[in-house]
Amino acid sequence: MTIQVRGRGTVTLPAPLRAKYRLNDGDPLILLDLDGAILLTPRFLVVPRLAAEMERLRWGRKLSLKDLGGPDRED
Repeated sequence: MTIQVRGRGTVTLPAPLRAKYRLNDGDPLILLDLDGAILLTPRFLVVPRLAAEMERLRWGRKLSLKDLGGPDRED
């Protein structure tokens, strides 16, 4: 896939890629200079997504925090 650099260094990511990676206006990206190649990758905040997935699995299996090795109470 070829894209062009426009004024002020702007590039437009094709809509199918924005949809595939669920990118919205203002989402941060990481740009890496690999000495001869440029890598642009979504910067997903892993901890909140991981925590949400763990919570979903915990409730789906009716596990308490104690079952997971956490405190005895649910705060």
